[in-house]
Amino acid sequence: MFTFEKSIFIKRPPQEVFDFMGDPTNDPQWRDSAISAEWTSEGSPGVGSTVRSVDKILGRQMESTSEIIAWDRPHLWGQKSVGGPMPYEMTVKFEVKEQGTQLTVSGNVEPGGFFKIAEGLVRKQLEKQFETDLNGLKRVLEAG
Repeated sequence: MFTFEKSIFIKRPPQEVFDFMGDPTNDPQWRDSAISAEWTSEGSPGVGSTVRSVDKILGRQMESTSEIIAWDRPHLWGQKSVGGPMPYEMTVKFEVKEQGTQLTVSGNVEPGGFFKIAEGLVRKQLEKQFETDLNGLKRVLEAG
């Protein structure tokens, strides 16, 4: 298992950042590894809502299911995996800073199956991917 924490400043209000990042259907717009993502639960999003995602990591396509574990709009959002090859849990904090949002993502990942064998490589790849994803989020939100 490894833990991570990444932070980035985005020149958009926390509400806009939360709403965009908190909607999984937007994932392919800003996450390079995302192939697709969709809500799998009914009703308004919140704690207990579920998401199905398909990603490509280390050349392998993987499907996972996650559950929202924190939903305090526009301050805090969190999710954990409930199915898939790589159990994880993460929280995202959205803080007002100057004319925008200081976004901080933290959590932990437990590579399993094929990914457990290559844990060191997976860790490096995921750290690089988190950085790339946050920069993608910044680029998309600040452009539009």
